[in-house]
Amino acid sequence: MARIAGVNIPVNKRAIISLTYIHGIGPKFAFDICKITGLDESKRIKDCSEDEIAKVRKVIEEGYTVEGDLRRSVSQNIKRLKDLGCYRGLRHRKQLPTRGQRTHTNARTRKGKAVAIAGKKKVTK
Repeated sequence: MARIAGVNIPVNKRAIISLTYIHGIGPKFAFDICKITGLDESKRIKDCSEDEIAKVRKVIEEGYTVEGDLRRSVSQNIKRLKDLGCYRGLRHRKQLPTRGQRTHTNARTRKGKAVAIAGKKKVTK
């Protein structure tokens, strides 16, 4: 197992795919990292030398915000919005979609599982 940015990346997968296991690195950044380090993106991590992995590790540490730092900054940004009391902050507080999506019918992922409301019983005379 190769360890980069505190994450054990899979060694049997191609370099581009393996790098995406790091939080904050998607396919585009993984391609850019491979291009900067001169690593062949179709090469498997198990076939890479320690020097190549060290280069990748160095590029990620110097140029990208990943893992804990990224999670921390995102949570601080959300906390700042909540403290300001702006519209997006209020939506975060209420756990509703923040980017203008409708909530009348959809938004089940954000709102959680639907709760059935008990129907009114007819009054019998």
